[in-house]
Amino acid sequence: MNQSATGTKAMVVSPHYLASAAGIRMLEEGGNAYDAAVAVSACLAVVYPHMTSLGGDSFWLMHHHEEGVVRGYNASGRSGRQAGSDAYEGAESIPTRGIKSIVTVPGMVDGWYAVHQKFGALGWAEVLAPAIDYAENGFPMSKDQYENTLKCEAVLAQTLETADIYLPGGGVVQPGETFKQSDMARTLRRLAEFGRDEFYKGETAKEIADYLQRQGGLLTVEDFASHHGDWTEPVKGSYRGYDLYQMPPNSQGFTGIMALHILEQFDLQAARHGSHAYYQLCIEALKLSFRDRNAYLSDPAFTEVPLDRLLSKEYAAQLAASIDMEQASGLQTKPIGSDTAYAAVIDGDGNAVSFIQSLYFEFGSAVVGGSTGVLLQNRGSFFSLDPSHVNRLEPGKRTFHTLMPAMACKDGKPVILYGTQGGEGQPQTQTAIFTRMVDYGMDPQQAIDEPRWVWGRTWGEPTQELKMEGRISEAVLDSLAKAGHVVRRMNDFDGIMGHAHAIRRDEYGNLQGGTDPRCDGAAIGLNH
Repeated sequence: MNQSATGTKAMVVSPHYLASAAGIRMLEEGGNAYDAAVAVSACLAVVYPHMTSLGGDSFWLMHHHEEGVVRGYNASGRSGRQAGSDAYEGAESIPTRGIKSIVTVPGMVDGWYAVHQKFGALGWAEVLAPAIDYAENGFPMSKDQYENTLKCEAVLAQTLETADIYLPGGGVVQPGETFKQSDMARTLRRLAEFGRDEFYKGETAKEIADYLQRQGGLLTVEDFASHHGDWTEPVKGSYRGYDLYQMPPNSQGFTGIMALHILEQFDLQAARHGSHAYYQLCIEALKLSFRDRNAYLSDPAFTEVPLDRLLSKEYAAQLAASIDMEQASGLQTKPIGSDTAYAAVIDGDGNAVSFIQSLYFEFGSAVVGGSTGVLLQNRGSFFSLDPSHVNRLEPGKRTFHTLMPAMACKDGKPVILYGTQGGEGQPQTQTAIFTRMVDYGMDPQQAIDEPRWVWGRTWGEPTQELKMEGRISEAVLDSLAKAGHVVRRMNDFDGIMGHAHAIRRDEYGNLQGGTDPRCDGAAIGLNH
């Protein structure tokens, strides 16, 4: 299901229509954007379990209409006390699935509570009610969840607790059939009754940690009890009169600003949209941003990330001058997980929330924490075991994170909220949809619907492959291949391009929204 909306004063966009509907319900019941965002996030953890779960992380960008500032909340977890490199002695890398892939404490529940306690207007139990309902009474299995379950069936079957939920009776629930998660419903009810500490210090924390310890995992009950997220100041840039906001490291958000700073040096309108010049400029600007990201990005508590230099317009001009319009630059990238769910809310007062959550790979570690129904992330498997690497594994550390919700403001007010699923593809798709709206005058739905590309991000060996949707003209594909890009033609609307969503406030003050045709989402608006 795909739905765009326009001409409204409040709006919710998300990759699943039931989650969008839950957000609108909160607004109709007198809640604000923060209530709606937490309700959407919780519902996504239930109705899109292949992409997100209570056992994952999230990042939040928020603008409060009375304060007039953009702030962030980093709800990502740190590695456990036992997570030194000696925990993987003899291994070249951390496993990407299974017990040993569970390295970091889930941060998302802490994020819900922090955002709601600071800004929410409704009761805590009220914002969790839709998620509890969908977990307990079920919802129709979506096409996207069905296809991802089929793809991951073998790994889901390896753990009894996981298979009981996602392969009930030994098979995959068919699209449209009711999918229930009774263990998840019990966990959510405990959270609704006892609050955030239930997940980190209560029965839920103990059940997950004890299960992991019995199975040879790394996380302990002390790791859960000591977890905390952080209110943080976003990183900032500008592009053609827009103020750009992204989450700071350990998020890769600054790459999205770097790419736009580079592109600002060029006249994109003169480079016709969809032309060789458009794709060449975008791809090369992003590759230059990735080069610096790969060199510096990790937990800023452990390493310095030189953001002042990386985000300076002078540095952007230097990078722009290095782009050859007829030649691809050489760079390789490590494969990065693609499971994520981005959503956004703006309410009638102008409060805005742009947020994103993830398990890292589809279904994360593929391990459910005992009887809790909580699928645990494998985000920490991206740590390096190389002691000289900037993102090396150390206890109590946050890893390099792909999650990057975005917001753009004018005159101090949010006008574009945007983001996407897709690891390495996140800054690429963000750059595409933002330039399409700002430089080419497209509305959010058109900007999302236009053909997309993704460079890199292939399972297996590092790659320079440039995947481009089949709707891109043969002449452009040929010209990019002649420039040295390793071009691979994909389906017309290929799932590897991720799920993008956006809200834009137009010149009349009305909201326009768009969701990705590759997902099950909806943009729903209210006229108050």
